[in-house]
Amino acid sequence: MEEEILQLYEKIKDQLSEEEFQSEMDEIYERNKDLGFFDELNAAQEVLKNHGIDVLTKSDDVETSQEVPFEIQFNDDNEESSQDEPAFEMTEELQEKYDKVKDQLSVEEFFSRMEYFKEKVTDNPFMNAAGLADMVVGELVTEDVEVVSEKPEFSEKMIGDLEDGAKDEIISGRVISISNTRTFKTRKGGEGKVCNVELEDKTGKMRTVFWTENIKLLKNVNEGEIIQIKNVDIKDGYSGLEANLRRRSTVIHLDEDPSRFPAYEEVITKISDIQPETKVNIIARIVRIPTIRSYEKNGKEGQVASIELQDDSGKITYTLWNKNVELIDELKLEDGDAVKIIQAQARERIDRDGNREISLTHWDGRIIKGDFDVPEITQEFTPIADLIEQKDVSIKGIVSKLQDVKTFIRKTDGNEGKLRNFDVRDITGEIRVTLWGNDTEIEMKKGDFIKIIGGDVRFDEYTQSQYSMNTNFNTQITINPENLSIEELDELNSLKSELGTTPIGEIQTIDDDGIEIDVIGRILSVDDINEFERDDGTVGIVRSILFADESGKVRLSLWNERAREEFKVGDAYLIENARTRFGMYSVDLNIGGGARIIKLSEEQAASMFIPELTTLEKTLYDYKKISDLEDEEQDVIIIGRIIELNELRHFDRDNGDQGSVRNIEIADDTGSIKVVLWDDDAKRDFEVSQAIKLQNPRLSLDMDNRVEANVNRSTAILEPSESELAKLPSHDELMEAIYVSKPIEALTEDDTNVCVTGTIVDVSTNKNILIKCPNCNENIEESEDEFKCDYCGLEFDEPKYILMIPTRISDDTDEIQVTFFDKLAEELLDQKKEEIIEDISNGYGIEDKIEDLNGKTIEIVADVGFDEFNEEPRLKPKKILSKNF
Repeated sequence: MEEEILQLYEKIKDQLSEEEFQSEMDEIYERNKDLGFFDELNAAQEVLKNHGIDVLTKSDDVETSQEVPFEIQFNDDNEESSQDEPAFEMTEELQEKYDKVKDQLSVEEFFSRMEYFKEKVTDNPFMNAAGLADMVVGELVTEDVEVVSEKPEFSEKMIGDLEDGAKDEIISGRVISISNTRTFKTRKGGEGKVCNVELEDKTGKMRTVFWTENIKLLKNVNEGEIIQIKNVDIKDGYSGLEANLRRRSTVIHLDEDPSRFPAYEEVITKISDIQPETKVNIIARIVRIPTIRSYEKNGKEGQVASIELQDDSGKITYTLWNKNVELIDELKLEDGDAVKIIQAQARERIDRDGNREISLTHWDGRIIKGDFDVPEITQEFTPIADLIEQKDVSIKGIVSKLQDVKTFIRKTDGNEGKLRNFDVRDITGEIRVTLWGNDTEIEMKKGDFIKIIGGDVRFDEYTQSQYSMNTNFNTQITINPENLSIEELDELNSLKSELGTTPIGEIQTIDDDGIEIDVIGRILSVDDINEFERDDGTVGIVRSILFADESGKVRLSLWNERAREEFKVGDAYLIENARTRFGMYSVDLNIGGGARIIKLSEEQAASMFIPELTTLEKTLYDYKKISDLEDEEQDVIIIGRIIELNELRHFDRDNGDQGSVRNIEIADDTGSIKVVLWDDDAKRDFEVSQAIKLQNPRLSLDMDNRVEANVNRSTAILEPSESELAKLPSHDELMEAIYVSKPIEALTEDDTNVCVTGTIVDVSTNKNILIKCPNCNENIEESEDEFKCDYCGLEFDEPKYILMIPTRISDDTDEIQVTFFDKLAEELLDQKKEEIIEDISNGYGIEDKIEDLNGKTIEIVADVGFDEFNEEPRLKPKKILSKNF
C-alpha cells in the first residue's frame, strides 16, 4: 500500500484485516472509478467513514496531509475546538492564497467565506481547505495562467510513454484543439460539463478531458500554446488513451521547447482543397441550418444536424451528432454567420447518384462564431406571389394560418407518418407549407415570423394560390429569426397586425359563407352528440357548443372526432380557422378538420381580457325570479331548488331511436316552475333540495297555460356559485313558503302548489284502467290478441296501461274534482299498477277497493286547473302528504 493509505489503515486495523481493508477499497473504487477525481486514497477514506471513523480526526502518529478535506483547530485535550474558535488555521499554503485578496478581505472574512463554500460542497468529501481558498480567490480575482520557464516540473514521461491505469501523472503538450464545452446529466440528475483538449508532443497525441470543476482552468488557454497538467489519470477512452483531470488538477503554461513539442501553425484550408480522412481548420459562412433530425440505432435514439457551409472556393456539409447539435442553440448560430471551425474531421462518402462527396464531421473540434474574413452570402428570398413549380426555394413571412398535426399510414411500409400544414404570408401573397415527420414538432404559433430556406414548390389545385411548398430533410426552418433587418421587421409586424380575433358580436354581420375567422371566449353550454347519415350511407357525428365573449354568443358545430372531445362549461378557448355557416336564423361557426381548438389557462384568458363566466352571464343574460318569467322569453337565467322529481320516461322517435324525458319542479322564494329535461339531461342524477342554475332555457306555456322551462341544446344546467346559493332559501324554507294551505272555497285557477285537505266523497269505478297506444298515446280498444292503433296504425302486442281514479273531495267550504293517475293512484290504493292489471286479467275486480276510498281524508299538494267539459275548477294532484279515515 502507499504510505498515506497505510496511515489510514492504522486507524481501522483493529476492525479489519489488511486483506478485508483492501477488498472494501477495491469495491468502492470500482463503483466510482468513472469519476475523474476519484482515486485509491479517496476509496480508503470512504472505507473508514463506512466504519464510523472520522477521517478528519488528527492523531499523534498521522500528520495532516493535503488529502484531509479541511484543516481543523485542535485544543490540548485533542478535542475539536468550540464553535467560537476558527474552523481553519492559516497554513503557509493558505497564506499564499490569502495574500492575493488581502486588500479586499480581512483574515476573518476570508475564513468566513471559506466556511460558506464549505457548506455549499458538503456532498464532496474530497474538497480540502486549499480548494475552498481557491474558490474565495476565484470569485474576487481573475488570474492569468502561470507561465513557467526553465522549471524542473516537467513530466519526465512523454505522451508516448504514458500507460493505461497510471495515476497522478503529469502530462505536457502543445494544444492542438479545444472542443466546445458540452453539458451532460450527472447520476444525481444535476448538470455537468465536459471539454476535450488534444495535446501533442514529439512522441504522440492524447486527448485530455476537463470536467465541470476543471473547465475554468481553460480560461486563458488557446490552440498552439504549450501547457502542463498535473494530477491526471490515464485511461483507455473512446479513441485510445486519454488523460482525465481530477478536482485538484492544475494547469500551467510552458515555454517553447522544440526538442519536445512540434511547431504549431493554424492552417486554414479552403473548402475546395479538403482531402478525405484529414482534420482541417476552415473559415466559412453558414448557408443554411436544416432542422435537427432524430434517428434510432441499436435501440437508442440520437440526433443529427447537417449545416451547409460556404467559402469563396465552394460549399460543404458539416455534420453535428447527438449532444453536439446543442451547439446550434448555445452559440446562437444562424444562416449568414461567419464561423471558424477547428479540427473538423473530413470524410468521403458516395452520394445517391454514385458520386464521391467529401463532408465534415464535428468531433473534438471547436466552432467559433465571429467576424471572420469570408465573403458575404446573399440569400435570395422569392416573393410568394412570384413562386412557380421549382426546387430549393426560400421565402420569409409570417405564419398566417396553422393547423394541428395529422397522422397517416404510409403506403410504402405501413408505418405511421405525421404532417402539418400552415400558411405563410408576405406582402405579395400567401402559400401553404407542409412539414413532415419530426419537423411537425417545431414549435410555432400564428403570427410568428418564419424563414424557410430550401423548400420545394409544386402545383396544387386545392389551394387558393394554386401552389404549395413541401419541406425536406435539407430545409432550414427558422421561427422568429434574429438576423432580420429593420425594414424586414417593420414589414412583418405590419402583416402581423392584420391578424387577430373577431369579436363574436360581429359574426352576425358577416355576409359570406365559409369565411375563416379566429375567436376567443368561454363555453356557455355543451350539447349531446348527435349522429347523422351521410349521402354515402356512413354515419357521422356532430355536437353543438354555445360560445361567447362580452360582445355576444355564437353556436359552434363540431364534427366527427372533434365532437368526441371533452368540453366543460366555463372553460376558455382560442379557436382558429373556424368557418362561418349560415344557419336558419343566425350565422354559426363550423369547426372542421382544419380548425384548431386551443384550451387556455386562466392566466392566458386574463391576459387576453376574456371575462370570467359569471361576468359573461351577467352581460349576456337576465337573472329572473320564477314568478317574473314570461312565455317565449329568451336569454334568462333561473336559479332554484328541486322540489319534485318525476320518473324518467322513454319514447320512440320517428327515426327509430329511443328518447328520454323527465319532468322536475324547481322553486325559488317567489314560486315554482316545471322543467322538462330530455335525453342525457333527463338521465342525470338529481336530488330533491338540490340547487341548480338553468342558463338560457326555452320558456313556453303548458296545457294549463302555465310557463314551463324546456332544457334544449342552448341550455346549460350549472351549479350555482356560493354567492348565488347564499341568496336562495333552504329546501325547508321553500316548502313552507310554497305549499300554502287553502280551503277549497278560496282556490283560484292560478294557484300552484296549494295544500288542500279534504274527504273523498265520490269516487268513480268506471274505466279505471286506460289502454293507450305506446307510440302516439291515443286510446285503443281492448283486444285478446294483437293491438292496433286506429290513429297511427301501429300494431303491437303490449299496450300502455294508465291507472286512473277520478274522485271528488270536500271540506267545510266546498268540494272539487280530483283525478289521481299512476303513481299517486298506486299510493292511494296501496297497490302497484302491475299487480292491479294482473288481478284484472285473472278475473278479479278492483271496484270494491276503489269504493273503500270513500270517507278517507287526504292532504295533497296540487295545482288548480279548469275542466272545460264540466266547466268547473279541478285539482291536479302532485303529491299526497297524508291519508287516513
